[in-house]
Amino acid sequence: MAEPFKNLINPSVVEAVAHHLRRVDQGFDAPRFKALALAGLERLEFKARAQHLAAALLATLPEDVDTCATWLERSLKAVPAPRREHDPDKELGSLGTDDTGVGGWALWAYGEVMAQRGLPHPERALQALHAITQRFTAEFAIRPFLVAHPEVVLRTLHTWQHDPSAHVRRLVSEGSRPRLPWGLRLQALVTDPSPTLPLLDTLQHDPSEYVRRSVANHLNDIGKDHPDVLVDWVQRHRDSASTEHQRLLRHASRHLIKQGHGPMLQAWGVGTPFVGDVTLTLSAPEVRIGHSLELCVTLQSRSPQAQDLEVDVRTHFRKADGQLKPKTFKGRRLSLAPGEQARWVQTLSFKPVSTRPLYIGRQGVDVQVNGQTSQLLHLSLID
Repeated sequence: MAEPFKNLINPSVVEAVAHHLRRVDQGFDAPRFKALALAGLERLEFKARAQHLAAALLATLPEDVDTCATWLERSLKAVPAPRREHDPDKELGSLGTDDTGVGGWALWAYGEVMAQRGLPHPERALQALHAITQRFTAEFAIRPFLVAHPEVVLRTLHTWQHDPSAHVRRLVSEGSRPRLPWGLRLQALVTDPSPTLPLLDTLQHDPSEYVRRSVANHLNDIGKDHPDVLVDWVQRHRDSASTEHQRLLRHASRHLIKQGHGPMLQAWGVGTPFVGDVTLTLSAPEVRIGHSLELCVTLQSRSPQAQDLEVDVRTHFRKADGQLKPKTFKGRRLSLAPGEQARWVQTLSFKPVSTRPLYIGRQGVDVQVNGQTSQLLHLSLID
């Protein structure tokens, strides 16, 4: 059984943080910090553990912002000199604390300290976040500064977009995402995303896939509130895009494509209604919770012309009130010659996940072809 995610912040992490802060300055009250950090830690889930660790740090670090930031910075682990061509994505799992200093998930708490104590002093706090993000990420910590000091932060981000560190360049995009999961929603950027568009325009061509994927997620966020902005972005860049850039634009478009958004489908050349028949067949009429079944999808063209198709599978899960709510899963993109048939099998999983509880009873499945949905096919979920 996999180790619970919350255990990424554990007593040994607390001990290591205490050790390195004590190494930085003998005036750090390590015993008090450990007592505060360990009290009740085991009962907490992951995010609450990060906040609990931050509270212990705030209670024991110097009140002076510059001194506090300096202690945190000096306790950080060493990192190799950044290289623009280096893609750090695969190293994230090895960014933990070591003999040289603190790294990894403990630094969520470091960022939270700066977000609270450093908020009145954005320039000094941003300097600390620049160091922290190279050992973990500061995408959560920078968001309160974007709310309280948008001009200062955006000016800084325009400098950081050219930073040698891919971690820092990614922070430019990820930290300013309007709807970052687990992060403070940046309502001003939800309402008007224009301040970050010049940053994304630069970073979409970044040499690091780690950075480009963040840009795609940021654009996807924008498309949820301003689909016209994203459609225009795709239309302006798609024809001249490299293979890597095309991949970014497709990932950025995923929400609108799954929603069957007509203008976005047109932008990708799959906005014309399918001329043909859609047949769905289930491997069984019912499935047990925790199991899966197979859906056979058959598309039969009746057009004298070739057709480019975007096909997504939608499972309609039963909610607590008995209503069915669709969840769209990526299907495939294909071209059908005149009169051609395509057939494939897709697995439908009914394993419970934390974000989607399952309820026994009638469920449904259909497919969406170029934004148009097929007839709904019903099945039963049983214990």
